Amino acid sequence: MLRRVCNGIFAAVFAVALLLLIAFAGVRLVGLTPYAVLSGSMEPQYPVGSLIYVHNASPEQVQVGDAITFSLDSGTLVTHQVYDIDAEAGLFYTQGVANVDESGATVHDAAPVPFSHLVGVPQFCIPFLGYVNVWFTSGPGFFVVISLAGVFMALSIVLELHEGRSRRNERERSGYAGHGAHARR
Repeated sequence: MLRRVCNGIFAAVFAVALLLLIAFAGVRLVGLTPYAVLSGSMEPQYPVGSLIYVHNASPEQVQVGDAITFSLDSGTLVTHQVYDIDAEAGLFYTQGVANVDESGATVHDAAPVPFSHLVGVPQFCIPFLGYVNVWFTSGPGFFVVISLAGVFMALSIVLELHEGRSRRNERERSGYAGHGAHARR
């Protein structure tokens, strides 16, 4: 009975781990890169804590109204909406749709985005999964995951040894020694 419960728990944990592995890393096989949304500048389209999946794009593919993910000179990644494009100068003009002034007008970003800073175009987002991604990829979260994997492996080994011992004891009690057709005297 204990073995069945443990197998059920192991199967559930394995399924969740597999889904998270696909959500965080496997999507890269189809050209998507996941990023956690850390600010509310694009709410409600991309809520804080969401995981957005960004596909590589060339500047020519971007149109006014599209959201783009780009890097700042500092290396920070930002996802904002394009409100204008200067193709000759190679610049996107962007805004966070939730960044509004006192009158309710959307505030444009202070500096334009050079075409060379374009990372890609978000394809979709999954709410709350960004929190999970950030936690798992942070120092403490990573160590907890590794520790849990070790605990599950150790439990599996202990249960297998216990089950093997129980089977051996059962065979000895039933008179079967496990070596041919010899009977106990």
